[in-house]
Formats: sequence, structure tokens, C-alpha cells
Amino acid sequence: MTRAAPGTLVRALVVASAAFMLAGCALLAPATVETRKAVLGPLPPDVPQKKGCARTLLVFPPQAEPVYDTTQMAYTIQALHIAYFSRHEWGETPSQMLLPLLVGALRGTHCFGAVVTPPYMQPYTYALHTDIVELLQDFGVQPATLRLALHVQLSDDRAGRVIADKDIALREPMPARTPEAGAQAANTAAARAMREVIMFVFAATSSSRSRP
Repeated sequence: MTRAAPGTLVRALVVASAAFMLAGCALLAPATVETRKAVLGPLPPDVPQKKGCARTLLVFPPQAEPVYDTTQMAYTIQALHIAYFSRHEWGETPSQMLLPLLVGALRGTHCFGAVVTPPYMQPYTYALHTDIVELLQDFGVQPATLRLALHVQLSDDRAGRVIADKDIALREPMPARTPEAGAQAANTAAARAMREVIMFVFAATSSSRSRP
């Protein structure tokens, strides 16, 4: 029987130990968890329309409550408690996602000569300010529900005053108790909200024009 040389045996043991350690490290290494992202959109297909005018509407970027001023996707399972999903989030902050929806929906009405956003240095007629009060998946109710709440305010730049404001609070049932279903319900709620914002702007501008 041929006996292995001492040096050869040592090298074999070193290689085997290294392979075992690498395998152990691979088992202990944390698994990569993919974060799923969602966005609000698209625009509602049936945007209300109205005969146009030469006026300019300036749409300011929406402001959000601090708890929603993040890409984290918020949910609740009990009153007065908000948490965030660890593997699901928004592709942008709610404010960033809502601005192009507002602008696109209002342009689609063909009511204004121009719908613009800051920075805009030319004269404008009206300014729309929007606050995101709530964007939350509520699992503490049955069925689970997406809650979207906005506060909108329209001001007349010529008169230098607020001419109207409105609270919009929507509840959209979720088809399942999952973050994906919540994002789907958020899209539906956002489309409904855009229609309500449009009708609010129509009413406020009509009222403003009728005043002496």
C-alpha cells in the first residue's frame, strides 16, 4: 500500500477545510430579498371635459403628511397605528406620483389655455394646491380597504385670494389582503380622485368668473 507524503496530506486537508468553510459561509449569508415597487396611474380613461378658455392654471407639487412623504408603502391593522411593508414600496413618493396625474388629467379637460407647473415665471390665472392627507392600506376592516384623502385648494392670482377648497376622502375595497391588491386599489382610488379634483376646479372657476 502506497502511503501519501506528509506534505500532500496536509495540502489535501487545507483544501478540504477551505471548501467546508466556504460552504458554511454560503449557508449563513443572508438571502437577497427583492423589493417590489408599485406606482400610481394611469390616467382615468374618461376625463371630464369642458370648453376651453385662455386662462392658465398653475399646479403646485402636492404636499404630503410626514408619514406619507416617503416611498415606503403604509398600512394599518389597528386604529392610530401605521406601519410599512418591508418588501413592497412605491416607485416614487406619493407627491411625485400624484403631480403628473393631476397635470395630465387637468390638461385632458381642454378647459384651460395652459396647465403648468413650477418654475413658471409668466402670469397665471389660477393656482391649485394639493395636500395628501392619507394613503393607507387598512387591514383592520373587512374587506381590507385602501384609504386615500386629499385636500385641494384653488386660488385666483388676479384677486389674490383663495376661491374654493375641498376635502376628498375615498375608500376603495381591496380585492385581496395583499400589498399588491392595495396598490391596485390605490390606482382605482387615484383615478376617482382625479375626477373629483376636475369637477372641483370646474365649479370653482365657473363661480369665480360669474362674480363681478
